[in-house]
Amino acid sequence: MRDGRVTLDRRPILRGIDLAVRPGEVVAIMGANGSGKSTLIRALLGLTPLSGGRTLMYGSPPARFRDWWRIGYVPQRLSVGGGVPATVGEVVTSGRIARQSRLRRTSAADRAAVAGALEAVGLSDRVRDPVQALSGGQQQRVLIARALAGEPDTYVMDEPTAGVDADTQQLLADTLARLVADGKTIVLVAHELGPLEPLITRGVVVREGLVAHDGPPPRPEGDCARPGHEHVHPHAAEATAGPLRGWQGEA
Repeated sequence: MRDGRVTLDRRPILRGIDLAVRPGEVVAIMGANGSGKSTLIRALLGLTPLSGGRTLMYGSPPARFRDWWRIGYVPQRLSVGGGVPATVGEVVTSGRIARQSRLRRTSAADRAAVAGALEAVGLSDRVRDPVQALSGGQQQRVLIARALAGEPDTYVMDEPTAGVDADTQQLLADTLARLVADGKTIVLVAHELGPLEPLITRGVVVREGLVAHDGPPPRPEGDCARPGHEHVHPHAAEATAGPLRGWQGEA
């Protein structure tokens, strides 16, 4: 992103953001509620339109980007519409869509990727359950499994640990550690890092729509630094747009 600006309802949300993510980095975008950090990653992916500046994904503007299999997006929450309940397996399998042609049936590689993703998040035994029957933390694990199933190069996660228990946070940290070891790129929004902190190579702090810090992740302070502190935030309302529609949630 170069000079990225976003204005919503005539209010500036992002004001001249410059940000480049390099392959293999693990970048935490941090900041207070309302600072613009979630808007930033949605703008990076083309889900929220820029009012100024430009964004490139692997060298292409989002509107012309076609290699969507390279991006695994994990929104803040799962949204399933329609009258037919979707199962855990169906949602995770949808993560393979970007790798499939319209005429190709599900392959053995697809099935193996889905099975591996479910195992990685500890939901293999829930594959036939409707996602509506799961807890919020389990639904977050379904979203992570869907991204894993696509086997992308880059994972973009919007507050993946918000509102989930300590065990789920540790499960996510273990899963991301394996991705980091494989050389994957990870960009995640976080209010505080918790068990993810050892994995982060770079912290970008957003304050009032501007980058206030870009470098080593800042150390937690105050209540967030206390042992056992759990930081739970309500999920913000979002709107789905662009080529990441479908099971991508309210992105």
